[in-house]
Amino acid sequence: MSIHPDPKINRLNVLGEPLASCCFDPITGYFRNGFCHTSVNDLGQHTMCVQMTSEFLNFSQKMGNDLITPLPEIDFPGLKPGDFWCICVTRWVEAYQAGHAPPVKLNACHNAVLHYVPLNVLAEYAV
Repeated sequence: MSIHPDPKINRLNVLGEPLASCCFDPITGYFRNGFCHTSVNDLGQHTMCVQMTSEFLNFSQKMGNDLITPLPEIDFPGLKPGDFWCICVTRWVEAYQAGHAPPVKLNACHNAVLHYVPLNVLAEYAV
């Protein structure tokens, strides 16, 4: 686990602890710093650290958000099953409601997620 060294950026996770990194390879996060930090400019609220599954990747693509195809022009590598990535909390809720929610890395999910998903539900999907 890695904790961001800048206390101005560091936030709490859904467990009330310092936010841990989600993934550095591929580098994720709204700020591409490996963490699911957010800001008022992050309209999608990329606060959920999830582990990609084929089922979720296909669901997301079907819903209009292709996470599989690389887009180098926006520094997006394309994802595969097993990768961790910060996704929009509303996309996770949508996948959950449709029965396709991917596993979550609790210590790397920003505490803002709790405005959308109760901790007991998140715990059911913890990896």
